[in-house]
Amino acid sequence: MRWLVTGGAGYIGAHVVAALSEAGVETVVLDDLSTGRAARVPLGVPLVRADVRDAALVREVVRRHRPDGVIHLAARKDVAESHAHPLRYYRDNLDGLRAVLAAAASGRTPSVLFSSSAAVYGTPRRSPVREDDPAEPENAYGRTKLVGEWMLRDAATGGGFRWAALRYFNVAGAAAAHLRDEGGTNLVPRLLRAAALGIPATVYGTDYPTPDGTAVRDYVHVCDVADAHVRAALALHERELDGEVLNVGRGEGASVLQMIAAVSAAVRRPLPYAAAPRRPGDPAAVVASPARILARLGWRARHDLPDIVHSSLAEPAQAA
Repeated sequence: MRWLVTGGAGYIGAHVVAALSEAGVETVVLDDLSTGRAARVPLGVPLVRADVRDAALVREVVRRHRPDGVIHLAARKDVAESHAHPLRYYRDNLDGLRAVLAAAASGRTPSVLFSSSAAVYGTPRRSPVREDDPAEPENAYGRTKLVGEWMLRDAATGGGFRWAALRYFNVAGAAAAHLRDEGGTNLVPRLLRAAALGIPATVYGTDYPTPDGTAVRDYVHVCDVADAHVRAALALHERELDGEVLNVGRGEGASVLQMIAAVSAAVRRPLPYAAAPRRPGDPAAVVASPARILARLGWRARHDLPDIVHSSLAEPAQAA
């Protein structure tokens, strides 16, 4: 069995490729390396450096490698950036997906697994949020993911392939040092960077309608997210899954201040913070109900919050 993974040199994608390899699944990576790194791709895994929006090239990669499925992760994912540059997000995220879906249909690829996001929910009307709750995204990033799910469903009808979409919540942690999240926008690496530099962390919004006034998210370990991809890919291949949207989260929320406390415990010294205004498009609280993915795939998160933070450390903390 062979799967094509777009964005497979990125933070999440590289973990997915590693998990597939450990499960005995061959992979081919397509990544333009704009944010991904070739060093993350395991030895022996073919890496095609290309823009996923290049429909002719993606079609040629599918024709040449004839994958049993495509896992599409390549996308922009910064909420604040999507608010400032919405058309860039609609172009990159949707044109890339369209190229993948067209290639899957023309190549008679049996399965497509789409990287969606909890951002499709906006601020949920209840917590934990379920897959059949209203999708009301509050930023351009979330809207591109919701439209992507619609495109996937419609393309599968015409293209004859099985599909699933994984709505992950806030992914953090790492399986190994070379796979760590090196981006500048996700909370855990931002907090750890502030701790390493000895500067206050920035907390965007302290007036949310949450217990401590800061935003609440469902943080899930990237290794658990990778495991969800493996399970979904195998279930699609075995025709045990089709036409499903699944949450990928722990089902527990943590506020920004709680995350600061977790990082402080991990580095063994207090991490000061400075309050800043809310960022546009940031919901107050988003926590998953993982009941459906447990029922469909037998998946549940195995790592807790301390695991997530400790695995993100560049090196073990020294006693103060």
